[in-house]
Amino acid sequence: MTLEEKVAMLHGATDPASPGQAGYLPGVPRLGIPEVRLSDGPAGVRVARHATALPAPVALAATFDPDTARQYGQVVGEEGRALGQDVLLAPMTNLVRVPQAGRNFETLGEDPLLAGDLFAAEVRGIQETGVIATVKHYAANNFENGRQTVSADLDERTLREIYLPAFEAAVRAGVGAVMASYNRVNGVYASENPYLLTEILRADWKFTGFVMSDWGATQGAEPAIRAGLDLEMPSGANYASLVATVREGSLPESVVDTSVRRILGPALDSARHAAAARRIALAGAVLLRNEGDTLPLADLRSVVVTGPTARSPLVGGGGSAHVIPASAESPLDALARRAGRDLPYATGVDLDGAAVPASALSTGAIDYTGTNALPAGTTRTWTGTITAPETGDYDLRIQGAGAVQSFQGGISLTLDGTLIDSVGAIFGGNSRLLSTADGLGNAGAVVHLVAGRPRRFAVTATGAADTPVQVRLAWVTPARRQQAVDDAVRLAKSARTVLAFAFNEGTEGTEGQDRTGLALPDNQDVLLTAVTTANPRTVVVLNTGDPITMPWLPGTAAVLQMWYPGQEGADATAALLLGEANPGGKLPETYPKRPEDAPTAPPERYPGVDEHAQYSESIFVGYRYYDAMNVAPLFPFGHGLSYTRFHYSDLSVNCRQVEFVLRNSGDRTGAEVAQVYVGPPAAAPVPMARQLAAFVRVELRPGESRKVRLEIPDRALSYWSDGWRMVAGKRSVEVGSSSRDVRRRDSVVVR
Repeated sequence: MTLEEKVAMLHGATDPASPGQAGYLPGVPRLGIPEVRLSDGPAGVRVARHATALPAPVALAATFDPDTARQYGQVVGEEGRALGQDVLLAPMTNLVRVPQAGRNFETLGEDPLLAGDLFAAEVRGIQETGVIATVKHYAANNFENGRQTVSADLDERTLREIYLPAFEAAVRAGVGAVMASYNRVNGVYASENPYLLTEILRADWKFTGFVMSDWGATQGAEPAIRAGLDLEMPSGANYASLVATVREGSLPESVVDTSVRRILGPALDSARHAAAARRIALAGAVLLRNEGDTLPLADLRSVVVTGPTARSPLVGGGGSAHVIPASAESPLDALARRAGRDLPYATGVDLDGAAVPASALSTGAIDYTGTNALPAGTTRTWTGTITAPETGDYDLRIQGAGAVQSFQGGISLTLDGTLIDSVGAIFGGNSRLLSTADGLGNAGAVVHLVAGRPRRFAVTATGAADTPVQVRLAWVTPARRQQAVDDAVRLAKSARTVLAFAFNEGTEGTEGQDRTGLALPDNQDVLLTAVTTANPRTVVVLNTGDPITMPWLPGTAAVLQMWYPGQEGADATAALLLGEANPGGKLPETYPKRPEDAPTAPPERYPGVDEHAQYSESIFVGYRYYDAMNVAPLFPFGHGLSYTRFHYSDLSVNCRQVEFVLRNSGDRTGAEVAQVYVGPPAAAPVPMARQLAAFVRVELRPGESRKVRLEIPDRALSYWSDGWRMVAGKRSVEVGSSSRDVRRRDSVVVR
């Protein structure tokens, strides 16, 4: 290979025949080195063509099942290969640290043991298909706000015990690629951090694959490649200069050769994949609450439904995890199939609004939709004033289709010179994942308008060349917002049971943007409080990707967490509500009662001060913090109910082997995730935490018993200080159904 050919293998390029994937390497045709395509894939293959939309990774985490994780990986890998992809930019391997973080739905919870076991299995599943898996974002990239510049400041022990084990598990499983993150770690950018990329990754863990940058994360060429960054993506903005750097003698060509060798070294069955998506959605569903055995429902004879995601399925999250399925049924339709009729429905939350009337706009109405769409390729700007007829909070919406795709979006709205939002923004922004009823992209924000006071606005549309451009400026007025609640309350009073679907989505946390808080968006807390007051037999079905607060919880009869359940999520939801399947998922992250209860509540921890986020909670992340500080969560890590009951007995601990008998004492077949926790020693050189040491998912028929044997690993009894150091002494051993639901206790003496 010539030097130019070598360097061309070290950075991305433009794909001449792109199917809409994230990245491309051109290869070297004269030497038979093939081109390489790289696609996002945390919840399915993200290209412009249809692919199976799997449940969000957080739902996979809730299964607590490595076998299911391997199947998940196999589906993504097989479809990646079928869609012409060589490298999948998945799984997303950062632990949940901040409950508001925008990409929590993309990862596998807050515990390093659980995450590591599942990531290793998923990596094996992907790579068994011949596609290279990529673990990302290495390392300590635990929130979105300021991710390009913030420094995650943490000590070595916290890094090794909490944030690196999942990456290490993936490396031990043979992962082919690692993606370096945008952020700095202790002041040094991850993409040029030799301690992370060389000392730990290659020297300690013996990683033999290649390291790529996150998209646009490379800061400079020579420092990055010397640190161990092999591949700059998505272009050669920095690495193209390596030809000159080598020829000038500043960089040995052998350094380039090493990176090239690493990159060259690793070198669609839709029906089956849909069935797998349904199995995962069922296995990951978590029954949070079930007062008086409200669920499962005996029938649908006096049942009404409310909530936008009942009618418009929210199959997945946004950003890199967004997948385009060929089809996705709505929960309302799945329930109607079983009932043999349509169920009474009220939206409860008006997400679409109505076109702002001409009387409120100096420009006249802006509604170029349907048959009034503008010609393909149109570029147009409207400027003027908007005047509200009454004072209040208005949800201003810019809606459209046919715009060019870009990071900024192709159809935008500004108010008084400030960008409200854009339709078609690739990452971040407030663009909804739920389209309008007429299929338009829907973006915007709530703003306070004063009656009779004009506000300056501008709407800009840049159309794509091949499709008509649709643009609409809409709003949800205070009156429309209240009317939607009133309609839902009236409907709730008319039935025995209410199924209320609640959600958070692209407006409240996605790639490039964290959530602004833990409350449900879009007036949903008001809606759910009103509906549960009107009818206490209300079942709330959650389509959320991360923890939320629930001020309405005491008034509910049941709460079922379905996460973002993928393209088969509607049928899985209906099956669970009606008892055709039994929920067996467990929470992979703690739900706090209040935002201020979270371990990252102090601003110096999140979002950080002066671009430095202090990880001063140390190893006390997630349930470890709530346990150590004696803070009661809303729902604890590992929590999940069932339609049957499980009995634990005959616990014994012999050396590090934990044995107990698990029996299904109810009348339905069900799955239980048995969890083993090990407490800290009475005396240790450093503070140590109670932590998950082992777990297993067991399915049992009614009356069936099984002896369970689990092993406590060395690391559950150790801490990091220039190596793993085991602490001698007596340790408590607790076995139970969640981190707070302990059924049996014993101890082990570590020598």
